[in-house]
Amino acid sequence: MAGQQFQYDDSGNTFFYFLTSFVGLIVIPATYYLWPRDQNAEQLRLKSLRRVHGRCLWYHLRLRKSQQSIVPTFKKAALLFGWAVFLFLAYKVSKLDREYQEYNPYEVLNLEAGASVAEIKKQYRVLSLKHHPDKGGDEAMFMKLAKAYSALTNEESRNNWQMYGNPDGPRVTSFGIALPAWIVDQKNSMLVLLVYGLAFMVILPVVVGTWWYRSIRYSGDQILINTTQLFMHFMYKTPTMNMKRLVMVLTAAFEFDPRSNKEATIRPTDNIEVPQLIRELGNINVKKKEPPFCYPYSLKARVLLLTHLARMDVSENIEEDQRFVVKKCPALLQEMINVGCQLTMMATSRGGLRAPRLTSIENCMKLSQMVVQGLQEAKSPLLQLPHFEEEHLRYCISKKYKVRTLQDLVSLKDSDRRNMLRFLGEEKYEEVLTVLGSFPYINMETKLQVLDDEDSNNITAGSIVTVTVTLTRKRMSEMFEKEEDAPPPTEETNAEEQGDAKTNKTKVWQNKNKGAKKAAKSKKKKLTKKKPVTQQQAKGDKARQANGNVAGNDVAAASKVEEDDLSDKGSESDEAEGNKDSPSERDEESDKQSDTEGDEIAGDDEEEWEALQQSIQRRERALLETKSKVTHPVYSLYFPEEKQEWWWLYIADRKEQTLVSMPNHVCTLRDTEEVELKFPAPSKTGNYQYSVILRSDSFMGLDQIKPLKLEVHEAKAIMDNHPQWDIPETEEEEDDQEDSDGIEESEEDEEDND
Repeated sequence: MAGQQFQYDDSGNTFFYFLTSFVGLIVIPATYYLWPRDQNAEQLRLKSLRRVHGRCLWYHLRLRKSQQSIVPTFKKAALLFGWAVFLFLAYKVSKLDREYQEYNPYEVLNLEAGASVAEIKKQYRVLSLKHHPDKGGDEAMFMKLAKAYSALTNEESRNNWQMYGNPDGPRVTSFGIALPAWIVDQKNSMLVLLVYGLAFMVILPVVVGTWWYRSIRYSGDQILINTTQLFMHFMYKTPTMNMKRLVMVLTAAFEFDPRSNKEATIRPTDNIEVPQLIRELGNINVKKKEPPFCYPYSLKARVLLLTHLARMDVSENIEEDQRFVVKKCPALLQEMINVGCQLTMMATSRGGLRAPRLTSIENCMKLSQMVVQGLQEAKSPLLQLPHFEEEHLRYCISKKYKVRTLQDLVSLKDSDRRNMLRFLGEEKYEEVLTVLGSFPYINMETKLQVLDDEDSNNITAGSIVTVTVTLTRKRMSEMFEKEEDAPPPTEETNAEEQGDAKTNKTKVWQNKNKGAKKAAKSKKKKLTKKKPVTQQQAKGDKARQANGNVAGNDVAAASKVEEDDLSDKGSESDEAEGNKDSPSERDEESDKQSDTEGDEIAGDDEEEWEALQQSIQRRERALLETKSKVTHPVYSLYFPEEKQEWWWLYIADRKEQTLVSMPNHVCTLRDTEEVELKFPAPSKTGNYQYSVILRSDSFMGLDQIKPLKLEVHEAKAIMDNHPQWDIPETEEEEDDQEDSDGIEESEEDEEDND
């Protein structure tokens, strides 16, 4: 039996194959993921945003970073070097000789396969004379010729060649290791051990340990777990949190502590500049001894955030620290909202826990808007626009215009708007209109239903209610276009508008309901009119049977008059209609009516089924699709980073100050987005007034609140003995029932025969 042999690559050929594949596995994916984007494309994108966002802080920082950054150059150089090494190794491999080739004696003798024995002998004679060692030929070549001649002429050698691929019979199986032989050489043993120890005992454990230590310190949203626990402690401790307290809790996050985050820094100049900013800000609870609010990092972060909201200038020494604090705040506020939602769910499920009030969660949302726009809570939303200062607001709040919000500014006529903003030059006025036109205008439509139920429009106690909210984003510039396209008002159009306004006071769906109600009332009235007549007839019959008095006769006469009236009405109809009074005709008519009613019910069921299938498909698509969170850049004059438009959508009971559904952070609203909000209906029947609330996490003054009326009915009683559940457990029981029925029938037949 042939043995086995392991050998290293003495020539180094197989090692080059291994090295080429290893370098290719690194270079190809790295090029796909790490190759820097085209700087020209980024420059073109920034150039397209310049008309609207040219004055924003983040725009200037991004433009400066793209011009001064040399990181893309280093990435390109490293990747090009890797490709050069890969191509060199591939070229080296292509030039290597093939060591393991299939043995073919015909090729050795320069003959075609299937040559005759005479041709083989003749060719061997010619080549042997040429390569014989005694005549100055190549000895190795002569041995190959002899071996090939033997493989083709000797029967045993020919069988070995056909079976094992070698005339000498089975060879020793050799396994090559794709490493050069110098690695296992005794001279290089210490160096090889040193490299192995450094790679597998130092570098690999350090990399894995660093990754693991970082992963256990951060949550899925890249927020420190200690910060999440801090937020949970203070939100549980203070269910109703005002804005001042909220700022203190936010700036106490461990992201701003240099001991927990290396990006945070404490500078020697902080002891001079931070107290100076505190004096300019005024009362910010400096003397509060409650930890961690009294720690230096928390105090510094709070001062820097408040100076950002006040739009105060800071020195260049701490300007970078201020940008770091401001950039972290939106993600931290989102984490605080998540913590508030978790506490609310725990309080509703377990009971006995204090849930955060609705004002606390909404203050987090308001603070996010304030941080992005760099404005305090009481400031006007108009200050989000360029060239607007505090002294300019008096022109807007005057008795003539009364403009306090962005919507008021959009709804003004162009002449009035230009007259109000006369303090702006023509270029500045055009820039204000351009920026205002880029602001979002959201159209919100709601649909209330109970999915996975027979009657999706009937809300019963304890059922899961689904509110489907359709959000459509438009630009406020479309409002300007509508104003410009609208024709000038005339007396006729004014009269028509007044008429339309009167008719539009009642909505379409209300008119339909009213029509249905009127029809139902008319039917009820007809039925109630017939009922007293029958009662009087019954009384008259009794009176005639008993005494035969005048009252009974009068009632009978009245009934005859009514019958005559009915007969007169019936006589006005056609004879064909009169023939329908027969019982068969009436049965056919009732069957047709029942068929049409059944078709209508079936049509309604099909519509509900299609709607249910569409909602299921929509959910499946939402689970499978990964939409980009890049929506539209936010216009923010003082935010140091490019921010995308995101929204919070939730349902709340503003009377009880509680959340009904958890806030949904809508991060994919580019044009249209459909969001489903689910919540359990109240356990008690009655009418409830909720609110569907849409809040921006970036803009002030664009929030929307839409009322949601909920009429909760009593849940249907569950039938214990419903016929559809009377199903035999096994087929044997069915057979037994059939057999027993057959036996009973046969016994009855025998009794009848007897």
